[in-house]
Amino acid sequence: MNLNTLRKLPKEKRQQLVMVLLAAIGVAAVLGPFRIGVLNLGGLISYQLRNIESIRTKTENAQRELKRIQEAVKRSEQIQAQFNEAKNALTAAETDIASGDLYSWVVNMLRQFKAGYKVEIPQFLPIGPTTDVSLIPGFPYKQASLSVSGTAHFHDLGRFLADLENEFPHVRVVNLSLDLNSSPTADDQETVAFKMEIVTLVKTTNS
Repeated sequence: MNLNTLRKLPKEKRQQLVMVLLAAIGVAAVLGPFRIGVLNLGGLISYQLRNIESIRTKTENAQRELKRIQEAVKRSEQIQAQFNEAKNALTAAETDIASGDLYSWVVNMLRQFKAGYKVEIPQFLPIGPTTDVSLIPGFPYKQASLSVSGTAHFHDLGRFLADLENEFPHVRVVNLSLDLNSSPTADDQETVAFKMEIVTLVKTTNS
């Protein structure tokens, strides 16, 4: 609508039209910031959604890492328990392996063990040098041997030797020789004189 057309309208119509235009301008003035605010709010919501998604992703990653750490800790506890069990088993298995003063260890072991048997071992020769275990290359223990001699009834000696190796699985009797008692008394008709070597494993500082 141009200005000439507006002038041709009756005064009352012109006033109404002016009022409508003013109202329209007022509404536009009111709604303008609102529209800008709506646009800004949309951007803020979009940003927050992206931020929430990022936080959720980080949380999931952290949960996976925590689970991995917990599983690693659990495995380490199991490994430690297995290690302790194996260490205790090794300690128990090494109770009959000689260490320290080897001569005293072997002599005391034999004297204590033979107390329940009718076996006399009055003579102990010096213990030999510590050497590698020849039958098993790279074995983590050494070995040493000590020669002994004595007398016993034949059956008592057999039982003594069998029980000795059963009681001490890391001790072996080798080079056993027997001779009849050359001058037995009435009570020694079945006695024999014996010589043998006691070979024992030796625990070294690196074992």
